[in-house]
Amino acid sequence: MTNLRVEVDGAVALFVIDAPEKRNAMGATFWPELREALRTCEADDGVRAVVITGAGEKAFSAGGDIASFAELGDATAKRAFQRDCMRTFAAVEESPLPVVAAVHGYAMGGGCELALACDVVLAADTARFGMPETAVGLVPGFGVLRAPSVIGRHWTKLMMFAGEQVDAETAVRIGLAQKLVPAAELMAEARKLAERMAAAAPVAVATGKGLVNRGVDRGEFDHSTAALTMLHSTRDAAEGIAAFVGKRPPRFEGR
Repeated sequence: MTNLRVEVDGAVALFVIDAPEKRNAMGATFWPELREALRTCEADDGVRAVVITGAGEKAFSAGGDIASFAELGDATAKRAFQRDCMRTFAAVEESPLPVVAAVHGYAMGGGCELALACDVVLAADTARFGMPETAVGLVPGFGVLRAPSVIGRHWTKLMMFAGEQVDAETAVRIGLAQKLVPAAELMAEARKLAERMAAAAPVAVATGKGLVNRGVDRGEFDHSTAALTMLHSTRDAAEGIAAFVGKRPPRFEGR
């Protein structure tokens, strides 16, 4: 794997997003790699819980690798990319294993969305969450579907429309994270929590997770994929991505 490192210790599997030089941006290989890692762990009777975190100290994940968005060619390629992302978030959400996000530093865009897909989020006191995709002419495809039920519609709009970043204390207050811990204790606390989950009856945990998620409408993925494919094809998105890569302010035209 090139964008993900997997370490299994006892009943807990640790998934590390491993691109610290890019603040753990999610490259093209990340999405299938995460799904494959989950499938492997789900097939292993010895693994009972998963912890996801980011390498280094600066970020859980800064989100999708925006520079690579410019390489997406026609609408077919854009649609395939969106489906790949959605399939991966759904794989985390639907996994029979409990999945804990251990967030430190930046959790932006896809990084924030991955935290939303996890079952429980532990936030280090250094954590900052955001969904700033509108700054490059896009929206968070999965986040716009899930964030309203987690943090409410108005917080979702504030984070999405204005690029509002949320610190760890606020994240816990609005329900984006469930626990706030000192950065130095994050991984130890995440492992303790995962071990408690792993000690529970696995069939009961899987059944309970499925029942809690029962109200989630999977049909909405198609709607979001279509909307994001359209946005990826706009001139504003092309300008936003070019401006991000060129480290300059974007000049949006509204088309």
